[in-house]
Amino acid sequence: MEIKIVENAKEILCDVLIINKFEGKETSNALVNRFAPKSFEGKPGQIFVIHTQKEYPATEILAIGLGKEQEMDNNIIRENIAKAIKKSIELKAKSVAIDFSTDYEFIIPAIMGLSIANYHFDKYKTKKEHRISEVYVSNVSGQAVELANTIGESLKLARNLANEPAAFATPSKLAEIAQGLEGIKTVIYDEPKIKEMGMGAFLAVAKGSSQSPKFIHMKYTSDNPKKRIAIIGKGLCFDSGGLDIKPPASMLNMKDDMSGAACVIGVMKALNQLKPEVEVHGLIAACENMPSSSSYKPGDILTAKNGKTIEVDNTDAEGRLTLADALCYACELGVDEVIDIATLTGACMVALGTAAAGIMGNDDEFIKNIIEVGKCSGEKYWQLPMWQEYRDNMNSDVADMKNTGTRNGGASAAGMFLKEFVTDSVKWAHIDIAGTAFLDKPYKEFCKGATGAGVRTLLSYITCQ
Repeated sequence: MEIKIVENAKEILCDVLIINKFEGKETSNALVNRFAPKSFEGKPGQIFVIHTQKEYPATEILAIGLGKEQEMDNNIIRENIAKAIKKSIELKAKSVAIDFSTDYEFIIPAIMGLSIANYHFDKYKTKKEHRISEVYVSNVSGQAVELANTIGESLKLARNLANEPAAFATPSKLAEIAQGLEGIKTVIYDEPKIKEMGMGAFLAVAKGSSQSPKFIHMKYTSDNPKKRIAIIGKGLCFDSGGLDIKPPASMLNMKDDMSGAACVIGVMKALNQLKPEVEVHGLIAACENMPSSSSYKPGDILTAKNGKTIEVDNTDAEGRLTLADALCYACELGVDEVIDIATLTGACMVALGTAAAGIMGNDDEFIKNIIEVGKCSGEKYWQLPMWQEYRDNMNSDVADMKNTGTRNGGASAAGMFLKEFVTDSVKWAHIDIAGTAFLDKPYKEFCKGATGAGVRTLLSYITCQ
């Protein structure tokens, strides 16, 4: 999709001209004002389409309701631009122009809505999905368009990676992609080095697969960084559950269990272009969790990088084991903050559904800041409790802890497990995107499939430092 800045979008020859309608106000288009029914009041999401009969350069005009002007925000713009684009795709439009009668700075959320709605993962289809190829906008700066495009491309990369089958998105492939990111220094650690670093929990999970594990360390830095941040993405390229194997229905979308890793790669891709004044370490412990004669077993006792021992209660609670070693590694980097993002627990999905991700950590102000950034970026987070009772349920008779507790409070229990591998002096937040990373059906501006959960929030958070 090519975005072009023009002097006056309403004068462009295109398939669809998209305009806005506020409640209680007329639109900027006389044709729409004359023929729109009274029921088209301008409420958010209302759409009216009219053929111009050559009265305007555009073939059709699409008016989208945005609600009350005084209540306008990023989310309303993004979601309703996306709805207008989806309707334009239904109309088989190839080119659209956007002309909004408002002084509201809409370009970044608008382009996010454009890129999200115009996305289809059709790489393996012989017949490709219809897409918008040209978009015309006016009264905006090239810098704003470039910024929005950069975020949109990072989101697209993350969605593509999580939508790819596990046969493609292997640990080695993630490592290859990470090494190809412009302006990012990347180091890949193979199995012997991972073993040498003492990552016994991570290596145990990887044992059952023929795919070699890769520990990926990406680094971006500015000349004078104001802060040092580590972001960790869960990198389970496929999760069968191991010897505690999942039922077939639960295994079907487990290609998405590396959505956290996809998010981190997407974020790192954008940093060289956005150039924030921070140092960012992107970390991924990439592997598969498979059943075989070499798989780790229930009852095994593992030793993590920080020396703590873990009794394996369930081999399907594997993500927290890989993250445990990644968290230890991150804390050794001398960073100020650590954020891990993972499709970690079904319990979080049960609690919050697809509407919000769970978030928890060791610093309430830090968590609050991420939640507020998420609101502006269009991603919802709900803080979950971290109480000692959740940790007590993971006590072990033979090791420092088990890797699971009871069925109740599973998301918080996982957070308490991860806390065992975080240094007290480092601010840490854990984001559970189990419910938001992959959709079984369309939701708001997103189609079915991967959403790139976390990309917008983490990029916004990092660039605001």
